[in-house]
Amino acid sequence: MSPFTLTRTLPADATAAALRADVAHGLTRSPKQLPPKWFYDARGSELFEEITRLPEYYPTRAEREILHARAPEIAKATGARTLVELGSGSSEKTRLLIGALGGPLTYVPIDVSESALTGAGEALLADHRDLSVHALVADFQHGLALPETPGPRLVAFLGGTIGNLLPQERARFLSSVRALLSPGDALLLGTDLVKDETTLVAAYDDAQGVTAAFNKNVLSVIDRELGADFHPDDFDHVAVWDREQEWIEMRLRARADVTVKVPALDLSVDFTRGETMRTEVSAKFREEGVRAELAAAGLALRHWWTDTEGRFALSLAFPA
Repeated sequence: MSPFTLTRTLPADATAAALRADVAHGLTRSPKQLPPKWFYDARGSELFEEITRLPEYYPTRAEREILHARAPEIAKATGARTLVELGSGSSEKTRLLIGALGGPLTYVPIDVSESALTGAGEALLADHRDLSVHALVADFQHGLALPETPGPRLVAFLGGTIGNLLPQERARFLSSVRALLSPGDALLLGTDLVKDETTLVAAYDDAQGVTAAFNKNVLSVIDRELGADFHPDDFDHVAVWDREQEWIEMRLRARADVTVKVPALDLSVDFTRGETMRTEVSAKFREEGVRAELAAAGLALRHWWTDTEGRFALSLAFPA
């Protein structure tokens, strides 16, 4: 079996410290907000996997369709000998790229969850004899450094996750990725595309209520980790399309006046009836916008692929 290496660049208490900082900042600002990364404890990850199988939630199926059709082209265009995946999670879709790239190949999955990295890495190694895995427990938005691996390298950021970043955050993120790339390296970026409002809202407010449970799970995370007394039933899930910004916002809306205590932060927070707290932004894109954002970061868009219905896109960019 090929080797598995795991390197932790996050301090052991970094996740807890970041949660405290984000909750303290988000609950004391106006309007209130929380970053979406705190959805993903074990329960949140299970709920998201369930979301990806819902009929309303098209992005996962659309991206997988593109990868099935285009992975050989991606492999030919990049000739990558190292595949780096940001926010790798279960690495499920990455199997298509690994298969197309062939071996010998080094895979560098990057995630904040050590258990997810270990589970995915071991499963991949069992299926690919010419694969080496060097997993990084790291936050790819903050000072990422890659291990020494063979080039060319293909950095993959899939799932449309870049849409969770606000425009200024996207600009900083893309510039940081460009700084990691050497001549001949490439970035494979997944972006959900602008489409009709009905389809977009349904993808984030499904009939079965799975997305609502996923959204409210962030309150359970805060209760468990910070000793808070949020009651998820005190809040309604809301998904709205912002036409001007061209993004979906997920929010939690207080059903009545309520006061929440967060003992770990010595914090008491008042919500008025109808007040909303933003928990996620999911930006949608157009080809010209993606091209412009990549160019501003020093990356040239060379290939643009969509699924047959034009719902989702994968773009392949190289250092300009």
